[in-house]
Amino acid sequence: MDYLDELGAFAADLQYKDLPSSVRQQLGWVLADTLAAIVAGSAEPEVRAMAERVAHPGNATLIGLGLGASPMEAALINGTGGTFLEMDEGNRFSRGHPAIHVLPAVLALCEARDVEADQLLAGLMAGYEVGSRLGAAAQLRSVMHPHGTWGTLGAAAGCARVLGMDARMMREAINTAASMSIATSKKTMLQGGLVRNVYAGLSNSNGMLASQLVQSGFGGEADGPGSLLGEIVSERFDRQAVVRELGQEWHVMQNYFKLHSCCRFNHGTLDALDMLAAQGVLPAAQEIATIQATTYNLAAELNDPAPRNTLAAKFSVPFAVATRIIHGGSGLASFTWEAVRRADVLALAAKVSVAEDPAMTSQLPHKRPALVRITDRQGREVQAEVGVNRGDDTSPYTHEELTGKFHELCGRVWPRAHADALLNATLTLGEGRQDGRASLQDWLALLRRPAAHVLAE
Repeated sequence: MDYLDELGAFAADLQYKDLPSSVRQQLGWVLADTLAAIVAGSAEPEVRAMAERVAHPGNATLIGLGLGASPMEAALINGTGGTFLEMDEGNRFSRGHPAIHVLPAVLALCEARDVEADQLLAGLMAGYEVGSRLGAAAQLRSVMHPHGTWGTLGAAAGCARVLGMDARMMREAINTAASMSIATSKKTMLQGGLVRNVYAGLSNSNGMLASQLVQSGFGGEADGPGSLLGEIVSERFDRQAVVRELGQEWHVMQNYFKLHSCCRFNHGTLDALDMLAAQGVLPAAQEIATIQATTYNLAAELNDPAPRNTLAAKFSVPFAVATRIIHGGSGLASFTWEAVRRADVLALAAKVSVAEDPAMTSQLPHKRPALVRITDRQGREVQAEVGVNRGDDTSPYTHEELTGKFHELCGRVWPRAHADALLNATLTLGEGRQDGRASLQDWLALLRRPAAHVLAE
């Protein structure tokens, strides 16, 4: 049995009820967090315009908009919306965002097929583990963006699990999906190319298509992941790492959640600023002469002090530092168009320099360190240094903090009472009921609620 046989059998046989309780609980928070990111992203004008132009009436829901679409369209649009605000969860070992590459496809397929809650959750879990493990076993080329690459294979595995494919067909779905990823460019995130936000949407729709192609008799090459990740888009690929401790060590337990509304590579620097603020020594913007951020290579690339739009702002350490100091936080409000256009934010960002420390780079992926030094106009200096980032499994946010985030994101389109009901239903989905179908239908009814601003227009 080679690694793909083993991976295929694992994904095909995965049963939600057999997962350890701690894993089921974590999966519930991953589901809730990813849904909230999709809901909040649905309020963005580009996502709404996309839905108006692309979607046709169907039996899958455009979350946050309350509109129906075909499953393929829903997978594309919900996947796109979920990455718009840079608030979706990620995994430090796969160096990407597994859940948003899987959930929209699995959800749309389940909704169209009227399955039970356990099937949806098993599909999400199978897709997360397959995608994240393949990503962790590869080292993408430095010019590539991770969205739209190995996530396509995770989406295909998740859909294949929902469709009840056996191990042989699961392997074929993964192989087929390996030929359906896209050529992604890191420059899109650095330059604010909004096409970057469609990468995860395409992973979902292409992954769903891959599973349907296999049902129709199509197939891929003998080792699709080996070609894609070992020869085409990646510098290396360790096949044995894909299946190491498979079913014993869960990637979903090694994920991270985000409270800073920007690229994860900014988070170490922002955590350091939060430390200074908690100590009461963070200078006011008008008192600052210079700010030096020293960090690892991936973060040091994010050095544009004058981003051209909100996406580029989320991938800029100087902007993230400046907007955090001036706004007093790094949530959604700190990365809006208004923030990007503020003269005082841009003036402070111009005082921020970013440099790589190779010793910090060597600590990846276990740590994402940053050191911040701030010098005021009188020459006084304060500094703070972090190793792991808040939200990692080694420094997790509390459930209260994640609940607050859920309400902040869902509050863009739904009232508090509805968000409360959705969060409670999500965290108990698949638990405590004999009739999983009824539980899923109740939950789906909550997802179908339109946003107030959509109803009014």
